Amino acid sequence: MIQVWMKKIKRGCFLLAFIILVMPGCGSALPQNSPPPASPQAISASQVVQFLNQTIRWYRQLSAEQRIASDPDDQMVVYNNRQVADQIVRLAFDFARAESDILARQTASTPAQNTGGAPEQYQALRAMQGELNKTVQDTQAELDSNRQKLATATGRRRQELASQVSELQAELDLATVRRESVHSMVEFVSGTSSSGFGATGLRAQVEALAASIPAAALNPSSGRQAPGSPQGPVTTAGANNAYGGPDISGIWDIMDDIFTQSSHIRTIDSLIETTGALSNIGKDIRAPLTTRLRELFRNSDELAAQADTASPAQLAQEKKQLDDLAAEFKQLTSASMPLSKQSVLLGIYRRSLTNWRDATDGRYRADWRNLGVRVGFLALILAIVFASAEVWRRAVYRYIQEPRQRHQFLLLRRFVLWLVIALIIAFTLAGRLTSIVTFAGLLTAGVAVALQSVILSVVGYFFLIGKFGIRVGDRVQIGSVTGEVIEIGLVRIHLMELGSGGFGTPTGRVVAFSNSIVFQPSSGLFKQISGTNFNWHEVRLSVPRTADFVLIKEKLLEAVAGVLANYSKELELQYREMKRTVHSIAADGLNPRIQLHILSTSVEAVIRFPVSLRNESEIDERVSQALLKAVESNPTLRMPGAEPPAIQLRSDLSLGDAAG
Repeated sequence: MIQVWMKKIKRGCFLLAFIILVMPGCGSALPQNSPPPASPQAISASQVVQFLNQTIRWYRQLSAEQRIASDPDDQMVVYNNRQVADQIVRLAFDFARAESDILARQTASTPAQNTGGAPEQYQALRAMQGELNKTVQDTQAELDSNRQKLATATGRRRQELASQVSELQAELDLATVRRESVHSMVEFVSGTSSSGFGATGLRAQVEALAASIPAAALNPSSGRQAPGSPQGPVTTAGANNAYGGPDISGIWDIMDDIFTQSSHIRTIDSLIETTGALSNIGKDIRAPLTTRLRELFRNSDELAAQADTASPAQLAQEKKQLDDLAAEFKQLTSASMPLSKQSVLLGIYRRSLTNWRDATDGRYRADWRNLGVRVGFLALILAIVFASAEVWRRAVYRYIQEPRQRHQFLLLRRFVLWLVIALIIAFTLAGRLTSIVTFAGLLTAGVAVALQSVILSVVGYFFLIGKFGIRVGDRVQIGSVTGEVIEIGLVRIHLMELGSGGFGTPTGRVVAFSNSIVFQPSSGLFKQISGTNFNWHEVRLSVPRTADFVLIKEKLLEAVAGVLANYSKELELQYREMKRTVHSIAADGLNPRIQLHILSTSVEAVIRFPVSLRNESEIDERVSQALLKAVESNPTLRMPGAEPPAIQLRSDLSLGDAAG
């Protein structure tokens, strides 16, 4: 019967050893004829706490995975990894609890080594614990003996035994309570002195760490998640706006996704590294447990082999040894089994991260290829645009000979070229019409407010260079300033100021006006019609009221016409040019005109005549001399008893005044 029982023990030990030894990371199968290994180094409480701290730090890296999950596939990976990580953390704490029980038993069996010079109070507690253990054992043995006698006793003897059984049961209950109280005190003192953390031992530290991790509080048998654990795939903010194939179409978006995927790859590499480090720590801790299990397996084989030839006394001794082996085997497997399962799960977790990393690297490489294609396409489009602009420029120089029109077409070419380039780059970088519209709207509003005057000046530039616009060399009048145009810029025009009084000589100053002057109603801009270079001047003089009005007009117009005859050819050409350009023009040409204003004592003659701007001073002087000569030569035109008439000359007449 004993041999049959020993064979069952052997089969159970073999099964446990097989489960432990075939787990990943435990090495190959047990060698057949290897020498007995040395006693493995025991696992300390500090190693267990360090392992738990490392596991907790590794578990908290899930927040980094949630941050980089950018699409539904990534979120599913994070969800699956969280389920695996929860199991890994629970197994780590299962190991820590089992190991704390083993260390507690070792401490109880060898108090002298663990107290480290504890005070006499601890020694008294240990002695009291031993006495109470012996009392409980003796009382239990006596109680069992009386119960056996009670089963066969009769009469008065049965009553006495019943009373003794009741008394012994009460003594046993009291001794058990006292033993448990003393045992808890011994564990407290022993745990405090051996751990050095000021807590109630390793088990208390394990439970304190478990309270900080919700996943560690899960009851493995219930299969229910701890409070605070997610129930489904984790969603991340902005996941729908991250990498998603068709949503990324612009160069700017692709470059942003390249930097994002590169950051994700570095994060995943860091996660893989920390997972590997935790797996290595688990292997190092599991190594002495596995070695001891192999040693127990070898010892059980030896005892089973000896059972075939052993005597009954030897079989009883071997049975006790096998009981001790089975108890130790159970303790070791309770600590080693969670580590073995954790090793399997860490391998699954690491493979999941590796697959995620490969997928992210594939997106990263695809983004680079897509970026290269789009940059190449952008370069091709820009090359076509620049080629078209060059063809435009050559066509302008070949088919347009007039400098003013050529300049306008070249300016239009430059504007269209950079506008097209800006639009192409905007579409290529943004890639989404909504982004472009939003960006353009905000940009336009900001530019319109900040550069209102500049924009108005740029628009005014195109009005200034129109059909009736101005060119370099034109004489213009802006407000009270008369000058010659020396530069027409995109924002401003510059005039060389000319002196007043009919001389038309430069003053040495350059006046700048904004092109927006064309939109200001209070400041007019006056210029000569294209192809003309004349102006109207006015002369005023007084004649007697008794003079013949017809004679007055005849003599004065004759004097002025005689002077203008020397310049008639030039004025006639300018009149024809003006007539060709403007339809509504006086039919009598550029001829002098006279008006008589009757005053109380005299008649004022107002004579207006055209002058060439190149010779205006000379013409004014000659006209004044001719009028004086005409008045002096005709007595009827002279005021009686007066000096020669005073001639008043005006040279700042507008065309409207002249027409009037």
